[in-house]
Amino acid sequence: MAEYQQQQQQQRPTDAMKGMFPEKGEGPPTSKILAVVTLLPLAGFLLLVSGLTLAATLLGLAVSTPLFVICSPVLVPAALVIGLAVTGFLASGAFGITGLSSLSWIVNYLRRTRLPEQLEHAKRRAQETAGHMGQTVTGKTQEAAGKTQEAIKGEEKKT
Repeated sequence: MAEYQQQQQQQRPTDAMKGMFPEKGEGPPTSKILAVVTLLPLAGFLLLVSGLTLAATLLGLAVSTPLFVICSPVLVPAALVIGLAVTGFLASGAFGITGLSSLSWIVNYLRRTRLPEQLEHAKRRAQETAGHMGQTVTGKTQEAAGKTQEAIKGEEKKT
């Protein structure tokens, strides 16, 4: 360790720096040099364009802000109406897609199931329900007819 410290003290600062740089015959490849030479002006140009765009945006904002403040009683409700209309159209489309996908799922489900057995069961249930509803409607109709006749007899007695 003592020897290393002595060597470090004996070396000049320029000797230590020489290890960081390539030797005279070595250097970066030509392709890297060409890439840097080509991309440096392009990067500078893009930086200039972005700066000009920022300046134009700030200038436009400074000019249009008073107009927005003056016209805000008209612009705010207009923005709300447009926002709600867009939301409505998007919701309508989402509901339509949901409905179509639901119908598609039902059709695919029915294709996979035992359709004839389930159709017979559904037909029987529909006939039972129709018969029950028919009896209920007939009973209610007779009941209403009886009440109507009673009301008519009551009116005839009063006159």
